[in-house]
Amino acid sequence: MKNVVGKKNWIIPDCELPPEGEGVLKGHESVICVNDTDKVAKIKVTIYFADKDAYEGIEWIVEPKRVKCFRMNVPEHMSGYVVPLETQYAMKLESSQKIVVQYGRLDNRQTNLAYYTTMAY
Repeated sequence: MKNVVGKKNWIIPDCELPPEGEGVLKGHESVICVNDTDKVAKIKVTIYFADKDAYEGIEWIVEPKRVKCFRMNVPEHMSGYVVPLETQYAMKLESSQKIVVQYGRLDNRQTNLAYYTTMAY
C-alpha cells in the first residue's frame, strides 16, 4: 500500500475574515487542501463561533491528486454561507480521505499589510 500524506481531521483555530480594503491586493482568507490519494476527498466544514451556535452544512470536494483553494469571502466556496467579516471563528474539516491543509490570511486594514499562512492542526 502506498504511503499517503495527510490526515482526515483538521482544526484551524484562528480565523477572522478581514474586509477587502481598497488596495490592489484584496483582504481575504483561504484554505488550501491537497489530496494525495487516488479517491475524491469529500470534506465537511464546521464553523465555530465564540458567541453563537456552530454552523454546519459547508461541503468541499478535492479531486484525486489535486490541490484546491477555498476562499472564505466567496459564498460559492462556502456552500452559499456568508462568513461574517471581522468576527473571530474556528473551522473543523472532516475529510473522507487523508488531506493536507494550509490556512492563509491577507489583512490590508493597515498600511503595512499582513499576510500569513500556517498549517492547520
